[in-house]
Amino acid sequence: MAYLLDLRKKVMAYRKNNSLQATRETFNISITTIMDWEELLRTTGSLSKRPLTRGFKKIDPEKLAQYIIEKPDAYLREMADHFGCTVWAVSQALDKQKITLKKLKHAMLKQAKKSARSL
Repeated sequence: MAYLLDLRKKVMAYRKNNSLQATRETFNISITTIMDWEELLRTTGSLSKRPLTRGFKKIDPEKLAQYIIEKPDAYLREMADHFGCTVWAVSQALDKQKITLKKLKHAMLKQAKKSARSL
């Protein structure tokens, strides 16, 4: 549950003159939350929320794109070995970036079969 900035300021002002337990009982906020706010105030000097930053878990999208440029014919298992993860993780990373690894040879064979049927 998110608390408003005004409430956070009131709690910290009350906490300066009172114990942790009294602050908890007065505002009905957990001790852990109050201690987290104290730490946030001590480290950043502000009680505003920290921006949410999410990164990649296994594969850096930029490095994956660069790897594909360097080795466009690499198989998923080769990419997985390079990045130290599973084939499924590489597949998911490629899906997120909307990159397909269609081989030119495969596409040419498919086109040749279609044209042979039309004759």
